[in-house]
Amino acid sequence: MEGKQKPQVNVSFSYNTLEETLEYTPQKKSIFIGIPKENSFQENRIALTPQAVTILINNGNRVVIESQAGIASSFTDNEYSEAGAQIAYDKKEVFNADLILKTAPISEEESELLKKDQIIFSPIHIPSLSKKQLEIFLEKKIIAIALGQIKDDAGNFPIVRSMSQIAGVHSVQIASKYLSNVQGGKGILMGGIAGVPPANVVIIGAGMVGEYAVRTALGCGAQVKVFDNSIYRLMRLQRTVGQTVFTSVIDPLILSKALEEADIAIGALKPQKGLAPLVVTESMVQRMKSGSVIIDVSIDNGGCFETSELTTHENPVFVKHDVIHYCVPNIASAVSNTASQAISNILMPLILSFSDSVGGSDSIINNKPGLISATYIYKGKLTSKVLSKKFNMKFIDLNLILSSNL
Repeated sequence: MEGKQKPQVNVSFSYNTLEETLEYTPQKKSIFIGIPKENSFQENRIALTPQAVTILINNGNRVVIESQAGIASSFTDNEYSEAGAQIAYDKKEVFNADLILKTAPISEEESELLKKDQIIFSPIHIPSLSKKQLEIFLEKKIIAIALGQIKDDAGNFPIVRSMSQIAGVHSVQIASKYLSNVQGGKGILMGGIAGVPPANVVIIGAGMVGEYAVRTALGCGAQVKVFDNSIYRLMRLQRTVGQTVFTSVIDPLILSKALEEADIAIGALKPQKGLAPLVVTESMVQRMKSGSVIIDVSIDNGGCFETSELTTHENPVFVKHDVIHYCVPNIASAVSNTASQAISNILMPLILSFSDSVGGSDSIINNKPGLISATYIYKGKLTSKVLSKKFNMKFIDLNLILSSNL
């Protein structure tokens, strides 16, 4: 038998070990978030709920909240503390954060506390904004983002949408309350009962506020008439509500007759160039039934009833021509717990996405195109055409700034 052939090893070969390949996960950035207590604009909402704070902190972020900031929304300091937030008793401590979240516009007192390169999310109230305050923002070189102008991936304004839905629903609830004898109304039940007709409701505006007011009024059993100058919005409302509703363009004669028969009139017209169209004259209001109710949701933008005057949550109504007027701006703040949860549901995922961004504030905004149109001040430059025209100040397109930084 032939012997087995032994394997041959060529010593000229060299055998080198391979390095083990490990998956590398980039470390998330930690963001220092500050939430001050709101003391202006009748604001009761807060930008983040305790549940949202828990998620942000579990993802490596840091949150500091001014004491009692959530109390008006029924969120206690203890709940935020248990969520992992630091409770601050000095507003200055909150404004040491890199990212400030506010549900009311920046006040003059807060303007002095801003620091360089800080990112501020807050509403912008153009009528109350002064040139002096704007100059402070520019001098501090902050990045100021208007909360209501933030867009989602579909190009919608999610915070405005949510607050409009709340305003639409709550406006009908408020009107129903003031129809009662206890509140000085005619003592009418919104939906009526068998053999007794329901309330007549006129809704002026077929946008998001109007749509949800219609849904709520119909759900209560009321008879509803809707007016708007946009045929498209009226058609969309008919389609989304899912039932036939009286609709009309805003013809003064038809509108006046409808108001004469109305128990409730809700104004919810969208602003045009910053102001709501004034479509209901004082003479129309004079012909309305005694004890009827006007809810002017458009009062935030001047109102669409000639008789409207600003009121507050503490003193919400006045009577003129025997008609009850409710003209409180920021209606959503009256149901602050619901409104805060809606805002928090939008901001929390947005902030989490910031943690995944590589780089500084430039990359945060570049990675979120929906923030570009909402940014009205960027590191000492005014990037809002509206504010530029109002205050006669130099405007720079933010897209040009960001592209030059690439």
